[in-house]
Amino acid sequence: MKLRMVGCSHHHAGADIRERLAFTPDEAAAALTEWRDVLPGAEGVLLATCNRIEFYAATADGGLPPCPALIARHLANSRRLSMDEVRPHLMTLRDEQAVDHLFRVAASLDSMVLGEPQILAQVKQAYEMARDAQSAGPLTHDCFQRALRVARRVASETDLHKHRVSIPSVAIADFAARIFERFDDKRVLVVGAGEMADETLRYLTDQGARHPVIVNRSLDRAEALAEQWQGRATTLDHLVDELAEADLVITATAAGEPILTADTFRRRVGPKRAQRPLFVLDLSMPRDFDPAIGREPGVYLYSIDDLSAACERNRDARRRELPRAERIVVEERDRFFVDARHRLSAPVIARLREGLDQPKQAELERLFNKLPGLDPVARQEIERFADRLVNKMLHPPMESLRDESREGSPHGLLQALSRLFQLKD
Repeated sequence: MKLRMVGCSHHHAGADIRERLAFTPDEAAAALTEWRDVLPGAEGVLLATCNRIEFYAATADGGLPPCPALIARHLANSRRLSMDEVRPHLMTLRDEQAVDHLFRVAASLDSMVLGEPQILAQVKQAYEMARDAQSAGPLTHDCFQRALRVARRVASETDLHKHRVSIPSVAIADFAARIFERFDDKRVLVVGAGEMADETLRYLTDQGARHPVIVNRSLDRAEALAEQWQGRATTLDHLVDELAEADLVITATAAGEPILTADTFRRRVGPKRAQRPLFVLDLSMPRDFDPAIGREPGVYLYSIDDLSAACERNRDARRRELPRAERIVVEERDRFFVDARHRLSAPVIARLREGLDQPKQAELERLFNKLPGLDPVARQEIERFADRLVNKMLHPPMESLRDESREGSPHGLLQALSRLFQLKD
């Protein structure tokens, strides 16, 4: 296998570096297209969320493994950053490590909120984007399809997802509840109309919030979400006016840059609020609101990284489900590599069978020419005998290959068989 993952996550990179490395969907698609154009023989999938930026690269069996330094440089160049800025924050995983990591990410075992539901859709979307950009290939296809299988098994065979737990739900339950005793009388403003916004509205509605205001660049998407949650829709042009009236704001856009500066808030929003409490949960990466806004009177501004302690408490409550989930990951990872090694063996087995079939057919023809009087039943029985003999001769090397695939790499045995039987490439 020739798979590499280069990237960073909330585990070892702060919000400042993650937002500088963050990709909008259009930027991610452009990065994949450029990767394909620069390295036509290499596969690539970019997983970019608010908590992680990970580039998975693979090459065919005949080529060299993807170069981690080249992948890191591609990430840096795509975001117009220098290598010195990003190198200390990037990690590299190879082959089994990369597969294991991807499986754990898809199953939400590596998430800030253990068991959060959004990551599975994000992994799926990352693969679909790579497929659309024609940067995915056989190896990344197998890896990502198996990762989705792992996630579905963890969801169905453990209680990790028994209760819907997400970053918005943890933030509102642990932070907003300290400021507001109830939500049914609060004016809720949601900026963005994507999956995170929908997840936030679902939780807020369960907590009693009513008639939210959805602000989005595209009015059509805002209206669709507003209709679903019995709210009102407007565009980003009216963000300042809506902020002046809001009590609780959740922002989750893919803007790529701040949509509200501290200066704008100070001049146009703050004076209208008269220091009324304003809870802001910024779930975007890069952040939508300038962090300096959190220092304004009456403003309680939290970003993704502020949730780490609350998320750790959530992880503790769900930790008892981790062993079962981890066993599924290990089981599927081992099965994945056994299947991969079987696929590696298949061409050699096919050539070996072909190498035995050809002399078998030649010898049968020679025998039948010497015995022209054979009746059809006798000829058929002789052909069956020859087939059984070939199959019995193939059985020991095929069993050895299967055993080697289960226990380790079959490369050495494949090379030995190729040389012993003079199999052509």
